Order: sequence, then C-alpha cells, then structure tokens
Amino acid sequence: MNTLSFEKQVHAISALVEGNSIRGTERLCGVNRETVMNLGVSVGEGCRWLHHYLMTNLQVNVLELDEIWGFIGKKERRLRPGDSPDFGDQYTFIALDRTRKTIVSFLTGKRTAETTDAFAMDLRSRIVNRPQISSDGFQPYIDAIARAFCGEADYAQIIKTYGLAEGEEHRYSPPKCTGAMRNPISGDPAWDMISTSFIERQNLTVRMSLRRFTRLTNAFSKKLRNHAAAVALYVCHYNFCRVHETLKRITPAMAIGVADHVWSVAELIEAARSMAPGPEEVPPLPPCPALPEHGPGRAPLRLLMGGKAGGAP
Repeated sequence: MNTLSFEKQVHAISALVEGNSIRGTERLCGVNRETVMNLGVSVGEGCRWLHHYLMTNLQVNVLELDEIWGFIGKKERRLRPGDSPDFGDQYTFIALDRTRKTIVSFLTGKRTAETTDAFAMDLRSRIVNRPQISSDGFQPYIDAIARAFCGEADYAQIIKTYGLAEGEEHRYSPPKCTGAMRNPISGDPAWDMISTSFIERQNLTVRMSLRRFTRLTNAFSKKLRNHAAAVALYVCHYNFCRVHETLKRITPAMAIGVADHVWSVAELIEAARSMAPGPEEVPPLPPCPALPEHGPGRAPLRLLMGGKAGGAP
C-alpha cells in the first residue's frame, strides 16, 4: 500500500464502495488483495474519525433507527467454545435523517442493551434540537433513548408482525408483513411520522453497496476491525460522495449542512488519511447517565447551544 499510486488507491476504493468484493477489486484494479484489504481498513478507520468530527451540532427533525444484521467469521449458531468473542452475529445500528437522508450516527456491535446505550449516546451528542425518533420494537431502545435524551425527544416504536400465507414456505426471502402497530413511548410524536420505511430502504442500500453484507455468499468479514472499517467507509462515501436521487443533485452531507460540494473519492481518501489516528484508538463517547427514577417524560430541560441550519421538517 505504501508504494501504491494514489490513482490506484482511488480506483480500488471506488470499486469497494460500489459493492465489489476484495478479490473482485483485486481483479478489476490489478492490485493484490492484501493491499486492497489494508487500504480499505486504513481509509475506513480514517472515515470513522471524519464522521466523528464533522457530523456534530446538527439540527435533525425526524430520525429513524434500525439495526442491520451481519456476522464475523461464522454465524451465531456455528459458534464453539474458544471462538473469538468477535465471532458470530454483529449488528450495525444506523440513525437516518428521514428528510435529508443523512446517516447521522452508526455503531457496529452485538445486539445488546450496552451497544444500544452507546449508540443512543453517540446520536444525542450530535444533535442540538429535540427530534422525533422512530424505531422498531427492540426493547433496549426505550431505556437507551430515555437515558441519552432525558425526555427531550418525541419517541415512538412501530411494531410489525410477520407471517406466512397458507402453503407458503419461508427460506431466503423475508416473510410478509401482516400488520403494524404504532406505539408512542415519550413526548408527543406526530402520528404520520412514526415509521421505519426510510431506514429499512437504507438497509437495502447497505447490502447493495457493501459486499460484506450480501447474503448467501462467502464475502462476509473475518475480522471485526475490517468489518467496522468497511461500514465507516460506506457511511462517509454515502454522506459525502453519493448524490441522492431525492435531494436534487446534492449529497446528504450537503443537505444537512456539513459539506458545500459533492466530494470525489479522492477527496474522501485525503480527508480520511488526514484524520486517521492510531489503529487502536476509537472516538470517545459521552458518559451515559442513569435512567431518571421519575421517568423520561419529566426530566429537566437541557439547553444545547449552537447548531447548523436544519432542513424542512
């Protein structure tokens, strides 16, 4: 990677963010797969910091949250005693600005209350106003959002039920949604904004653009570090480089006010490289306070200064 020309680096990263595998990128670019892997990890870890420092002081009106499944090394049911704790199911939590299609926060980890708490605290640290939040029925979201936002969010869950028609078999495609129930949790969420449709569509974009998430292939990640770096690379490319069809020829980062032009892949690589610290360092998270005993709806109001101009509600 040290002797790889910058033009080749741009070519390789462009191939990766368009959904190509490591070996596919090797064949397309004429670069050894180990070099492609090291390049992706290096740029991806820089992208994690790039997102950490630029996606701050945001005004976001409506957020949708969801988790997308992946796995490291082997699937959960194949785990054996002595396997790495990183192996098995790993979920990527994503918070999407419904209006401007921006990924505001993301975190990869086990689908546990601890990961949900860290994700909610990271999300809170990036937003300066009171948003409306929608999620699926994952129970830890309730306490995590209560701790992070201290009642300063209008939060609701949409709980969907699934089933199979008589005689229908379920193997690879998901079962049909047979119903959905909206459940307000805190604040006063607008009823017609309680939805996870946009974040579920974002999950499809992830699987189409990030080869490690493609189902029924051998392209899955073998190391958590590589997996997390690939997710960060995808997020920054999506936010800063990819023009969204519904945003009138601008990127999500431009829509939310943290960029003034469409970034090229070359610009993304240079920016990520300029911010990349040591490989073992991770961006800090704010402390997670205890859940108030009197309930989230009565927590004291907190004044958060600053912020970028928001878009349409």
